[in-house]
Amino acid sequence: MAERRQKIAAIDPVWSEITAEAEEAVRAEPLLGGLIHSSLLHHPTIERALSYRISLKLTSGEMSEQILREIADEAFASDPRLGEAARADLVAVYDRDPACHRLLQPILFFKGYQAVQSYRIAHWLWQERRHDLAYFIQARTSEVFGVDIHPAARIGKGIMIDHAHSIVIGETAVVGDNVSMLHSVTLGGTGKEDGDRHPKIGDGVLIGAGAKVLGNIHVGHCSRIAAGSVVLSDVPPCKTVAGVPARIVGEAGCDQPSVTMDQLIETGQDN
Repeated sequence: MAERRQKIAAIDPVWSEITAEAEEAVRAEPLLGGLIHSSLLHHPTIERALSYRISLKLTSGEMSEQILREIADEAFASDPRLGEAARADLVAVYDRDPACHRLLQPILFFKGYQAVQSYRIAHWLWQERRHDLAYFIQARTSEVFGVDIHPAARIGKGIMIDHAHSIVIGETAVVGDNVSMLHSVTLGGTGKEDGDRHPKIGDGVLIGAGAKVLGNIHVGHCSRIAAGSVVLSDVPPCKTVAGVPARIVGEAGCDQPSVTMDQLIETGQDN
């Protein structure tokens, strides 16, 4: 067993750490043993664990857990980038969310992480031109997690959605790598226009709770959008915007706002 763990750790240190945490969690709380074994310890990889967890969450009378699990397994096997993104998202949550103390927590308990992984399955289906099935996954993700991400949206890796109530991301939205957003964020359109109509979010952006970013606009890398803001025009890189409508209120304040998660606006910043 020790030799097997060493091999796993060398190949996949994230999954190795998760399984070690899971074994400790079972010892600390035996009543959760069934959940932890079925969700984590019974699986050889994080991909297989996520397939099980996603299918368990999204199953309904309309689609069985077994079918959903086969779909997820197929997606992970066909596109290794899904597993890479899942690991990057997991580490992002662990690094940025002060309520996350172990890597196993997002997989078991955090609906923001689970919703993003469900979206990634739907996006894979969309790219495979299996649009109706992608729409089904989107609908179930919205019903179960309160997160509505169109399967055609393009989202990078290292994504952290905290709390994840009422997240909406539209069809032509693009989200870069290492982006953090809080609850009630909308990346939407401005009306009934068709075509490319949703925001393009750069790498390393922090989007505060309740912010609405609307239209085919660009938010530059490493910028901050203050909570409750309504952004209707382009945001330059490394700036902080706030207000309704949002305007530049200062610099972003650091190189990686999505990592530091600092949402305070210093009164000394230039307007």
